[in-house]
Amino acid sequence: ITAGKVHDATLLLSTRNAPTPNYDDILIDQGTDDEFLTDQLHPSRLTAAAAKCNQKLTMNMREGYDHSYYFIASFIEDHVSFHGKRLRKKQAEVLAMASQLKDVEDTVGKVITCKAMVARGPKVPLATEVVTVDPPREGEVRVKVIANALCHTDIYTLDGHDPEGLFPCILGHEAGCVVESVGEGVTSVKPGDHVVPCYTPQCAAPSCIFCQSPKTNLCPKIRGTQGQGLMPDGTSRFKDKDGKPIYHFMGCSTMCEYTVIAEISCAKISKGLPLEKACLFGCGVATGLGAVWNTCKVEPDSSVAVFGLGAVGLAVIQGAKMAGASRIIAVDVNPGKFPSAIELGATDCVDSSKLDKPVQNHIVEMTEWGADYTFDCTGIVDVMRAALECAHRGWGTSCVIGVAASGHQISTRPFQLVTGRTWKGTAFG
Repeated sequence: ITAGKVHDATLLLSTRNAPTPNYDDILIDQGTDDEFLTDQLHPSRLTAAAAKCNQKLTMNMREGYDHSYYFIASFIEDHVSFHGKRLRKKQAEVLAMASQLKDVEDTVGKVITCKAMVARGPKVPLATEVVTVDPPREGEVRVKVIANALCHTDIYTLDGHDPEGLFPCILGHEAGCVVESVGEGVTSVKPGDHVVPCYTPQCAAPSCIFCQSPKTNLCPKIRGTQGQGLMPDGTSRFKDKDGKPIYHFMGCSTMCEYTVIAEISCAKISKGLPLEKACLFGCGVATGLGAVWNTCKVEPDSSVAVFGLGAVGLAVIQGAKMAGASRIIAVDVNPGKFPSAIELGATDCVDSSKLDKPVQNHIVEMTEWGADYTFDCTGIVDVMRAALECAHRGWGTSCVIGVAASGHQISTRPFQLVTGRTWKGTAFG
């Protein structure tokens, strides 16, 4: 019994705050005369655990049946039908992906003409244009973009707030992709692999002091050319209909049906993970989880305050919950976001727009001395200050995740740091 706990459905569901991905229903048939019913199986506990995380569960209590093979044989047809229906659905998804890969095979080594959302200038609405995408060169990978997520950084650049923003460019850096072809020397991925492009990749070279340090992920290998809107060799793979180059964005440019990225920018993922969900790991989810686990290393039973409940903030809440934080305070000016925050692990929600005092004072009062860890996920410098000033006296750590507009500066009284608080930042977790 003890050895089987890692596979215990009740225990697994009891740790969740949301339904299990890819399981639209769980089918259970249970005999009412089963000799193990009350001392081992406990179906009522499974039902309660499923209800807690909103997991659909079909529990059929079969009157008069025990734990015998006769019981199994009596209802096995129902289970074969149940799983067969879902396997057929999965097969259809695999066949659809195979069709996509056939299209991929037809384009290897050729210039691809496709559609992209092109940003022509600051505050100029994105326009759908026909562009060409060159084949990958040495150390590069061309991918077919299947799913995209929109990040605040894309809007930040489009609005003209990014000092490195170059136009015309193809935005986008949160995507789920399929490798179409690879350039010379590429060995880590092959056509057909599923990948998530990474805007802050690590080269892992023994000579790279950044990659060899456990203290950071900020490898500068391709950062210089990436900031210039170019591939590592200093050129672009995109051209518009007039043959003029289009800049790359954050080394990704995923708002295009096809894009070219450096090999080190490819994070290979399981083909079982839906690309429309995997794309979130390209920035928001990875950044939020990494801020908790890597940058701040939140410990069990800690208290946490999270400012801003977008994708990053919600990922911070999930990461804090998984790290064992006992109290997680979610702060936003939009109470419509609170149900999602609670579902993902928040224990308290604060609408800072409704307070009659600074939000940092309110949180200090809630927690007596402040939260052990605080996270700014807004990019607003006043909120960054508030997050620091409600970090716990003596040992609190505040982490800046949100990107502020160009030229903005953060400030606080030095006394806030003298009294033991740590102020740090993170990029891509």
